[in-house]
Amino acid sequence: MRQGPGVAPSGLRAVPSGIWALGFVSLFMDVSSEMIHSLLPVYLVTALGTSALTVGVIEGIAEATAAITKVFSGALSDWLGRRKLLAIAGYGLAALTKPIFPLATSVGWLVAARFIDRVGKGIRGAPRDALVADLAPPAARGASFGLRQALDTVGAFLGPALAIALMWATADNFRAVFWVAVIPAIISVGVLIVAVKEPRRTGGRSAATPPLGLGELRRFGWPFWLVTAVAGVYTLARFSEAFLLLRAQSVGLAVMLVPLALVVMNLAYALAAYPAGALSDRVNRLGVLGIGLALLIAGDLALGLSSDLVGVGLGVLLWGLHMGFTQGLLSSLVADTAPAGLRGTAFGLFNMLTGLVLLAASLLAGLLWDLAGPGAPFLVGAGLAAVVGVGLVAIRWRLPKLGRVPGEEPGA
Repeated sequence: MRQGPGVAPSGLRAVPSGIWALGFVSLFMDVSSEMIHSLLPVYLVTALGTSALTVGVIEGIAEATAAITKVFSGALSDWLGRRKLLAIAGYGLAALTKPIFPLATSVGWLVAARFIDRVGKGIRGAPRDALVADLAPPAARGASFGLRQALDTVGAFLGPALAIALMWATADNFRAVFWVAVIPAIISVGVLIVAVKEPRRTGGRSAATPPLGLGELRRFGWPFWLVTAVAGVYTLARFSEAFLLLRAQSVGLAVMLVPLALVVMNLAYALAAYPAGALSDRVNRLGVLGIGLALLIAGDLALGLSSDLVGVGLGVLLWGLHMGFTQGLLSSLVADTAPAGLRGTAFGLFNMLTGLVLLAASLLAGLLWDLAGPGAPFLVGAGLAAVVGVGLVAIRWRLPKLGRVPGEEPGA
């Protein structure tokens, strides 16, 4: 039915074309990245003989590197008023590192490639998220972040699915799969350059206020810091997804099929991300986030207590649903509570904190795995997620306005 004049579009029709384009940029890069990363933990453990703790160290350092880089790139994008330029630099660096994976001959080379790849992610992450916030209408912000996340996650399950097919076709030739992964990375950068148009912005560069200056940090109110603190504690309960791959292998899944764990997780993630984001535009976002935490607890219990593929598969499915109900929501809450002219800095600070916590969580998960067995990290994660859930209930009761969809631009 055609809408009358003056009636704002809703649902997918309210999402600007630039956000669709950014979604496909993420999709192609994730196809490339997940083709490699879905095989990398198993490759390190089975082919190169590393321990689960080493995998945790590598994954944690990689993600922490990305997180720390984001705070500087986000602040720089606010100061320069040029988010797309930094996004191109980040995606381009990630594309350039992809050939290192098939050429690597030692753990050191793989660690270096993973490190540089995550630097690229750090450079692009906060400016891209801020660009989504700049492009999205306030009343469709949850839907916009949910759609971009959903397309990103489509790539995240297509990548492992393609890796499985190529591993079968090449008789478990890891390097051949890594070479094919170079192609979608190049496509991603091309789509970003051609199809994404950056809107005009005001309040960007200021000669009097340097990036990450004290004057800028004082403009963030307590709602932003509260959202960031909640996300930090939540991230402690959600360690690297590399442990999902190792858990699937631990109950007997063949090496060639191990990426299937990420296919299942990311399929559930992709299906949940947009509906969860759209729902959060109509109800309090904290309530939707609470659903995500409940899903994480259920998934962790299944992964921690199961000893067969069916139970682990259910846990992986629930883990993916929890990601769909939380990741876009947290980004929407950051955009809701940060000043419009400092969104890049806000996403950078947010991602730096959660990335450093993810480093600690991944180290803890690897240590628990080596000392107490494959189920231990997930059971501890369930307990931590339950603590976050109690905190969310308290916050929503004491501060009912936090999480409501804003009627106007934050910080205006």
